[in-house]
Amino acid sequence: MKSLHNYFNRYTSTLISDSEFEYILSHFIYKKLKRRQHLFLQGEIFQNMAFIVKGAMRKYFIDEKGIDHVVDLYIENWWAGDRESFVTSVPSMYNIDAWEDCELLLISRENTLKLCRECPVFNEFILKLDERNNIAAQKRITSSISLTAENRFADFVERHPYFMQRFPQHVIASYLGISKDTLSRVRKKYLNK
Repeated sequence: MKSLHNYFNRYTSTLISDSEFEYILSHFIYKKLKRRQHLFLQGEIFQNMAFIVKGAMRKYFIDEKGIDHVVDLYIENWWAGDRESFVTSVPSMYNIDAWEDCELLLISRENTLKLCRECPVFNEFILKLDERNNIAAQKRITSSISLTAENRFADFVERHPYFMQRFPQHVIASYLGISKDTLSRVRKKYLNK
């Protein structure tokens, strides 16, 4: 699980030793998901945050008309989950499924809080992760309410070019809040620049 160790060390001011990492890792559970298998479903309480070692996932909800709305996309070295449900133990309004076969490391709320109390470096990591998550959410909100479809797509490609290879156009269109036809049009225009 070298990828998780490296990930921690990117976001902490002091490197986590091998022995510290082994202790932290002992609080995680390894899990595999097949493509299209769900990590959890709407209405469940989200019990474990998931670090993606391998694979790609999406978080989405289904509206009253039965239409999927993609809220987040995740790939290797990203965390997948529903923070609200994880923190407050309320049933989630989201589904998370594997878009590719996935290997995950799961950590419970209880173990997260335990490690925050016991390991200052883990606590620092969680604080930085929360900061980055808040910044990303703020950028996503600003983009979705203020940019045109063309600018939203350009921003998406600039910030997440790797998603273009991993997810089909209908998933990306849903993530951007536009139709597949609009995505096709703006993508063509973007590529012809």
